[in-house]
Amino acid sequence: MRLLVTGGAGFIGSHYVHHVLSTTDDHVTVLDALTYADSLENLRPVLQSDRLEFVEGDILDRDLVDGLVTTHDAVVHFAAESHVDRSFLAGGHFLTVNVLGTQLLLDAVRRHRLNKFVHVSTDEVYGPLPEGSAAEDAPLRPTVPYAASKAASDLVALSAYATHRLPVCVTRSSNNYGPHQHPEKVIPRFVTRLLQGERVGLHGCGEHVRNWLHVSDNAAGIDLVLRHGTPGEIYNLGGGTDLTGRQLTEHILRACGAGWDRVDFIPDRPSNDLRYAMTWTKATRLGYQPRRVFEEALLETVDWYRAHPDRWTSPHHEVDSPLARALTSRSALSA
Repeated sequence: MRLLVTGGAGFIGSHYVHHVLSTTDDHVTVLDALTYADSLENLRPVLQSDRLEFVEGDILDRDLVDGLVTTHDAVVHFAAESHVDRSFLAGGHFLTVNVLGTQLLLDAVRRHRLNKFVHVSTDEVYGPLPEGSAAEDAPLRPTVPYAASKAASDLVALSAYATHRLPVCVTRSSNNYGPHQHPEKVIPRFVTRLLQGERVGLHGCGEHVRNWLHVSDNAAGIDLVLRHGTPGEIYNLGGGTDLTGRQLTEHILRACGAGWDRVDFIPDRPSNDLRYAMTWTKATRLGYQPRRVFEEALLETVDWYRAHPDRWTSPHHEVDSPLARALTSRSALSA
């Protein structure tokens, strides 16, 4: 099978590319705009593979997308703007990339009748749940611009199945962590600041609850949905660990050999949902099972950042813009 993977030089997308190349005989084409959060370094171990082709480009480039789709059997769509804090100041850009970009890809898939389109999304579309867990048919109640843009793109993808019977599946994962993640996200941000002897900022009282999923488990789940998922269906992909922000910080401090004297409690950000939770019974029926143990995988993640300072202190991660400067002293609790 020939796969077109959008956003395949990003954090989750690159881990998915590694998964496919190491477990199948498929050919993969990565389409990536190489924005601030993406890097060819994420693909370096497999860049010389004769089953990998890299194309630098934008999912909003209709002609480029159309030309690529014609030579592939399926699309796995990761490309998206994904940082919650950035979406507060750039909501229109998030809508353009996440919604219009998805629509342009679907238009190309409809013209050329591919075998599968997997749209990768997030549990944040369900919004906060004080209690219980969201199944795939739960209402969508996003509270921040990023989550709203993903919820809209989910609906666009599912409408392509309803209207045109395109073979669309949607995956919604909980918070991902692991090597290569851009240091704007909470785990690599805390880790890299602690490794440099700096302080970290924990939002509010640290009571926000998130479910944590190792990126390799997410990649495996997405691939199961690609190969065995039923068109028109949504599949939640969760991990085995629910933590408050305070509990997560405790784990990171211990892994970095630091204490609570390095933590500042800072004002909460707008619409910081108190708790996300979902079930993933449907994916389990496909054979999905998160396998990584959080404590062990977190230590491996910290070791990776410790061994690769060039990946998080390089100019690639320094975005000189008013938005980036406004976020410099803030941390995020979303994946």
